[in-house]
Amino acid sequence: MGASRSSYYQPILEAVRQDAYQVVDEILYWAPDTINCKDEEGHNVIQLAIINRSEKVYNLIRHIVERIEPYRTIKDSSMNNLVHLAGKLAPSFVLGRTTGVALQLQRELQWHEEVKSLMLPLEHQQKNMYMETPAMVFEREHADLMKQGENWTKTTAESCSITAALIVTVVFAAAITVPGGSNQESGIPLLKKQIAFTIFAVTNAFSLFTAATALLLFLSILTTRFSEKDFLVSLPRRLIFGLFTLFLSTTSMVVAFGAISYLVF
Repeated sequence: MGASRSSYYQPILEAVRQDAYQVVDEILYWAPDTINCKDEEGHNVIQLAIINRSEKVYNLIRHIVERIEPYRTIKDSSMNNLVHLAGKLAPSFVLGRTTGVALQLQRELQWHEEVKSLMLPLEHQQKNMYMETPAMVFEREHADLMKQGENWTKTTAESCSITAALIVTVVFAAAITVPGGSNQESGIPLLKKQIAFTIFAVTNAFSLFTAATALLLFLSILTTRFSEKDFLVSLPRRLIFGLFTLFLSTTSMVVAFGAISYLVF
């Protein structure tokens, strides 16, 4: 580590882009001032970590940004502060780490909110040289992703709601058609005392309940406004919970089918 400090500049910048936090930590230990070195576009280590969504590096240097005001208030050549930079669209290789456009947009919103938490409320409204606030930059940069997220979510919700409706129809029909028939006088199912019949009744009812829940969740997704804030918590939560209940419903239906097959055959 006896080399000149300038020899660390390119390695630390590349390490930040790759989110190699251990390399960044080692370089900053031996050459703390390298945190101020800049790339060809004039962005230092802090700004690069935010632009490239380098979470591990960001967590490593976050306390420095919080403690030293010049690092928190630094701006680039376009007068973008840190929240402006967080509002820029993440590189494609970063977006590709998350499956599903809606979840990609959620990650972008979470990152934007995290960087906002570093700044003072007044700095959230600062304008760059193009007279754009951080919120305006985020909206412009993510306009296409927002549209893709809306279409992807609607398509997924429509497909899953059809599946849920079919399951509701099938399991409801199975519930009112008693396997093996009933006693003509008492109406009690003839196979009531069979364990397989109990398994069928419970899993079929559970499948009906979870399928109906999933159907309502997916219908609620289709009627939402699809605003930016919806993608932060509400939509992903409903989508994940809807898929989970649909999975439970399908699994229960298969178990019920296995139980009734055992009784009949």
